[in-house]
Amino acid sequence: MIDDKRPYYKYTPTNVLENGNLKLYWNRSTLTDKTVTFNRPDVTFMNKKTKNSSLIDIAVPNTHNLAKTITDKQNKYQELANEICAMWQQKAAQVIPIVISSTGVIPKSLSQSLTTLNLHPNTYIQLQKSVILGTCLIARNFSNYK
Repeated sequence: MIDDKRPYYKYTPTNVLENGNLKLYWNRSTLTDKTVTFNRPDVTFMNKKTKNSSLIDIAVPNTHNLAKTITDKQNKYQELANEICAMWQQKAAQVIPIVISSTGVIPKSLSQSLTTLNLHPNTYIQLQKSVILGTCLIARNFSNYK
């Protein structure tokens, strides 16, 4: 959907990307017929051709909270996934958590999430690099705080 080859840290996503077969919402609430408490996943991806949707939520918790965060993300957005199936006439809507710890530790479920999204299996290396650099930046800013 994007031909731009800028590095990820220089890219600012737009709220909606769309072409003939795909629609992607970034950080946007989903209006539903029924009130759903959690209706704003990080990414909502819809394949119009196959009628499948994915709700992708990204988290960077402490290492000891990895398993809890994954479970929380899946439970949090399951109701929204069900509503999306009904409203948008989708065959399936799945919740895909992308969780990596603030120190770069990855859970076993991350490779499954990357496979489900048809991303290269080594994508986790870029994720680890980004998370660790972000954690270092936070620590550096905190230590320079006056």
